[in-house]
Amino acid sequence: MDRLDCMRAFVATADLGGFSRAAAKLSLSRALVSKRVAELERDVGTRLFNRTTRRLSLTEPGRRFHVQCAHILGLYAGAEAELRQLQDEPTGLLKVNAPMSFGTLHLADAVADFMAAHRQLNIQLVLDDRFVDLLSEGFDVGIRIGALADSSLIVRRLCPSRRVLCAAPGYLAQAGTPQHPRDLAQHRCLHYGYLASGLRWRLAGPDGEHALEVPLSLCANNGEVLLRAALAGGGIALLPTFICGPDLRAGRLARVLPDYAPPAADINAIWPGGGPLTGKVRRFVDFLVARFGDEPAWDAA
Repeated sequence: MDRLDCMRAFVATADLGGFSRAAAKLSLSRALVSKRVAELERDVGTRLFNRTTRRLSLTEPGRRFHVQCAHILGLYAGAEAELRQLQDEPTGLLKVNAPMSFGTLHLADAVADFMAAHRQLNIQLVLDDRFVDLLSEGFDVGIRIGALADSSLIVRRLCPSRRVLCAAPGYLAQAGTPQHPRDLAQHRCLHYGYLASGLRWRLAGPDGEHALEVPLSLCANNGEVLLRAALAGGGIALLPTFICGPDLRAGRLARVLPDYAPPAADINAIWPGGGPLTGKVRRFVDFLVARFGDEPAWDAA
């Protein structure tokens, strides 16, 4: 049996003067309380109680052992309460990894607001578009966009990541507006270097799916670089709306081929599995889910 359970049965019996009262306090049967005390006596190799048909009393070793057991149980209860408090109110250091553009445009403000609500928590935020192994680099939680490889990591969806083809109105006025994905072959295209499909753009529309090797006038590993190039009239970009949404609403960019959409993707929080979720990770992920949601602010009309 669990040694702590046996000690609890022993201390309750000693404090209350009998197995029946101890059983009532612990919400156990009298027989189970007696069994746990007997097992504890076997483990320590001595009688802890003098038993008669009328009364139960501690032996001399039992009195000394009772003091120590009560102290141990008190320490354990205190440690347990402290751990529950850590689960309820996050403290210490939270290490977060996230993609660069999403981090600077949206996660930065979210982290600042989360810290304002949890003053006892410190956050180390590392923004990087390269693949980062959370376990080997010691991160508590990561933010990932798009399909995820099978692994031992736990995944929770934060919000959708919608992507669109877009270009500056001035560029389209000069180069023409594509009417079909095959027309992209005649345009300058701005490409994200870490795209899962490599150098291909995948689009699905009324006439099915298209996988296109588009001509690249610029390839960059950062979406904000592509946004600047598109705004300057450098060509057509395939961008997530969390980057280009404000410029689309303001008319600085126009949708291209709106009937053709790239594969849907999600923005996810991921963290190492293999144990209970810590309070600081749980609170942080819950906060991000509530903040972004199914219709994030950058997709607002």
